[in-house]
Order: sequence, then structure tokens, then C-alpha cells
Amino acid sequence: MRDWREEFERKLITAEEAAQKVKPGDTVSFTLGREAFSIGLAIAARIGDLRDVKVFQPFPGYDFGWYDLGWEEFFQITLLMPTAASQQMVDDRRCDIEINDILCWSESTRRESDIVITEVSSPDDKGFCSFGAALWNKRKHIKNAKLVLAEINDRLIRTFGDNFVHVSEIDYFVPHQASDAVVASGSLGGREVKKPAPYMKDITGYVSELIRDGDTVQIGIGRVTERLVELGLFDGRCELGWYSEATPPGIIRLVREGVINGKRKNFFPGKVVVTTLGGATKEDMDWASSNPLFWMVDVEFLWDVRNIAANDNMVAINQALAIDLSGQLSAETLGYRILSGSGGQTAFAYGALLSKGGRGITILPSTARTNDGKLTSRIVPSLQPGTAVTVTRNCVDNVVTEYGIARLRGKSLRKRAEELIAIVHPDFRAELREAAQRLYWP
Repeated sequence: MRDWREEFERKLITAEEAAQKVKPGDTVSFTLGREAFSIGLAIAARIGDLRDVKVFQPFPGYDFGWYDLGWEEFFQITLLMPTAASQQMVDDRRCDIEINDILCWSESTRRESDIVITEVSSPDDKGFCSFGAALWNKRKHIKNAKLVLAEINDRLIRTFGDNFVHVSEIDYFVPHQASDAVVASGSLGGREVKKPAPYMKDITGYVSELIRDGDTVQIGIGRVTERLVELGLFDGRCELGWYSEATPPGIIRLVREGVINGKRKNFFPGKVVVTTLGGATKEDMDWASSNPLFWMVDVEFLWDVRNIAANDNMVAINQALAIDLSGQLSAETLGYRILSGSGGQTAFAYGALLSKGGRGITILPSTARTNDGKLTSRIVPSLQPGTAVTVTRNCVDNVVTEYGIARLRGKSLRKRAEELIAIVHPDFRAELREAAQRLYWP
């Protein structure tokens, strides 16, 4: 068998050489997670040479320029989830948006791409590279590529689980060039991190009432959900388990402290099961690197409803943008404006309800402000036309705002309306009562 070191050396090329592999009309796919910066920048620099290149950028972090007006002739962009870097392009409808199913399958990850671009660590002594802190579905995405380009970043961590790829599976390697460029992110969802608003502490207190010792927990991406742990969500709890896409701020610290130890987990006992790690200090990430407590799996495995439900006492905590009085909620759009993707929220809503002792928790601030500064309720009589329903009313369990908990599971339309009105901002309760009366009473 050929020594992998010789093969690796033979496959090393520059970012500019990698960019030359892209031809007009090609389909180029970046894998989920942080993009390969040097390769992306080199491809974008060929704007005068390339035409009609179809770029799948599932979760934009770096701004390579092609989100700006005027690049459409050269690079046709498709996203999976809008972020701060790409929101204006989404609002202008200058890109396409793929809709993943509950196993994270979308057209771009299923079909064969001309080129797939990813980021990996240097090979270990056996020729295996790590995908670092973000696995997602990279292994399968790579297998569906005609050509694979990988940027080597020596700062990437290594983990246990399925988080690896062999040198033989990559066509070309590009050394990572350090840069002053900053990923357009702050939160796990790529949005600006702001100081926690007072209402977040109130929401945290109500959610905490629904958590029991020994629960296995998932927390999704969101401005409020990502602050829950640091605001004391698990204070006083013990022997918790973790089965989630990511690790919001504070989770790795709680693993270090033994609060999250998976001792009572019946599915992957003792393991922190994720598909990506983040939201932590460098010290925490270093501690998680090569730590057998952390087990990274393909997102298709993680989001499989049967696997979610296999965790007894599974608690799924996710954030919504709006919910109507019948209980159907959206975490993706307000009307026709696309603000996010569904992620694993739908799958975890189903899985938590199927879990023995499981619970679903949806959180949202009771109000929002429109562009003109007007205060509006996020709990509404009916969702705006065009709003995507992320979780149907049949699967919504507990809903939490800063005013309390609405328990909807198994309840009638009238009782659901009453529960939700009780946690609405006081300024909107009267009008929502009138709306409920029109909708659900003669």
C-alpha cells in the first residue's frame, strides 16, 4: 500500500491552483461549518474569468464578496440557512434557499457536485484528518463529489466519533493562510451577540421549571436559547445528558464540572453526543479536543427521529419567531421574509414527544419591534400569509415567554388559546381574547 505521506505531499497545491480547478458552469459546494477561507477567496478573485458558477454555501460565515449586488452573473448562490453575511441577499431574493428535510437532506447534499470544498486538520500518523469542531454531513457530502478540495487548518481540534476523513479521500490539499478576515458571526447562528435583555432571565426561570435531574437535553440555535445556560438554566440540576446539534455557551463548562455527565442516559451513556462543538472559550475547546466524553456523529444520525426518541427523558428546547393561537409555530419566516432555516427543530419536536418521559419546549420573547419601532406581539391569532410552519400544532408541547408557560399538548383549540393568551404581553391580551372569541366561539 502506498505510504499516505507521499500521497499527501503529491496532493498539496496553492489556493490559486485550487481555484483554477473551477470551470464556468461548475457546481461548487462548501460543506456545512466554517468555510475554507483561502480557497473561497481565491475562487472569488476569479470573478472576471468565471461565469454561471453555481455555489452552494449552506451556512455563510465569511463574506467572499459574492453576496453583493452585481455578482449574480458570475456566481449563482444557494443557501441552506441565512446568516448575517447573507441576509441582505436573501431579502433581495438574489439567491435560492434549499429546504432540508428532517434528516438534513437537501438537493445539494444529495446530488453529485463538480467540486466540494471543506476544511480539515493536518493528517495524524495514520493519515486521518479531522473536520475539527463541525462534522455535520461532511463525510457524505465528500462522497458525492467529483473533486474534493480541502484546506488544512492546524488549529482544528480532533474528536472521537465519526469526525475524520483519510488523505486518500481528498483530491487536493491547500495550506490555510492566516488572515485578518473575521467570520461574520457571534452567536452560533451567525448573528450579533448582544447583552442579555432582562426578559431572557425570566424565560430561563420558567424553562428551568420544566427540567428534571437526569434529563437528556437539546438546545437549538437562537438569540435567547443560546443564553439560557449562562443565565442559570441548569442551576441546581445534576446528572444531565446531552444530545444536540451543538454546544451553546456554558455547556462544555458544565461537562467539565460534572453537571452534564450522561450518567442516566440510556442511549450513548456517558457521552456528549453532538455534530458540532462551539460557543466555548479556547480553554474549553482545548479540553474537549481528543476527549472521549465528546462523541461527534453525522447530522443525519443525530436528527433521526428514532434516535432522538431513543433517549429517555429527552427535552428539546428551541426558539420560534411567532406562534398562532392554535399552536402552529414558525422558526423560519415572518410572512415571506426568510430569516432562518428549520435546522433540527422539527425532528427534535417529534423525537421529544416520542421519547419516554420526553418534553418539547418552545421559547420566544412575547414581543418584537417592527422596522418603524412599533411593538408587536409574537403570539398572534393566525400566522401571516407566506409564513412557513416549522412545527405543526399537533407536535407543539410547552411554550414559554417571559410571562409564563403555556402547556398545549393534548388540549383543545379553546384551551390552547387561553393558555397562550396567559403568556402574552399584557398590552395585547385584550385584543387576542377578542380574536380568540371570533375564531373559536360562536
